[in-house]
Amino acid sequence: MSEVCVRFQGVSKKYPHFLLDNISLELPEGSILGFIGANGAGKSTTIRILMGLVRQDKGAVQVLGHSMPAEQVAAKQKIGFVSEDMRLYGAATLAWHMSFVASIYPDWNQAYADALLRRFDLKPQQKIKGLSHGQRVKAALLLALAHQPRLLVLDEPTTGLDPVARREVLAELMAVLADERRTILFSSHNTLDVEQISDRIAFIDRGRIIAFDEKEDLLDRWRRLRLVLPPSAVLPQLPGIVEVGGSDRLPVLTTSQFDPAVLSLCKDRGATVQAVDSMTLEEIFVANVQSRRELQPA
Repeated sequence: MSEVCVRFQGVSKKYPHFLLDNISLELPEGSILGFIGANGAGKSTTIRILMGLVRQDKGAVQVLGHSMPAEQVAAKQKIGFVSEDMRLYGAATLAWHMSFVASIYPDWNQAYADALLRRFDLKPQQKIKGLSHGQRVKAALLLALAHQPRLLVLDEPTTGLDPVARREVLAELMAVLADERRTILFSSHNTLDVEQISDRIAFIDRGRIIAFDEKEDLLDRWRRLRLVLPPSAVLPQLPGIVEVGGSDRLPVLTTSQFDPAVLSLCKDRGATVQAVDSMTLEEIFVANVQSRRELQPA
């Protein structure tokens, strides 16, 4: 049984105009969690609490067996962190940054750092201010990976990357998981990136976790049913319906609890099932958020 790498238990944090409300989740080691939410949903606040940068008002946080923020110094020896707005020293070279990080982390692997330099096509003597946005992201990722962290925390790392740079970053993240003890928390607006590499998914909206599940289970349960209803038929009441679209004669039902048995139920009620469509992670996220906001307006 895998050890738990990250555990949030009833974590809350209140600001004047925002509440992170009762966050509970567990992330086993060796897994990749895709953490998805709109701007202002609470992703960054959750990550800051995980990193010990912000103290929670309620609840408990454990990272790599250490209580946060009290034991953050010990925990951070095994955490790699990359953020969209991470700032490196513009006047210093990448080589200087590598030497600086190596002096802090005893597990720095220079051979791995050199391999990443080649893979990312980075020049160690180039100054940070002369790097493109994509090169700076790859430089930050190199610095985070080369000290061989057990937990890699990525806050919107692929934002603004061109397709080639994004593919290189995602490929390296997948290579990291060749070590089954490595764990990644990947926060991103780009649901396609998350869908490609994650095995667990968490949706956060308005400060609350609204879904937390295995990715494949989530994708299997959500479907769109396209029906044809004759004039005498009544729209069947199906489990897990979160959205009804289309028209009276050609309704489109979105369900979060799809089971092949519902097809027989539709037929029994006089409806013809034209199609059963799979949904992308983005479609599931949007439908989930919209349905919950209709039930619980702000």
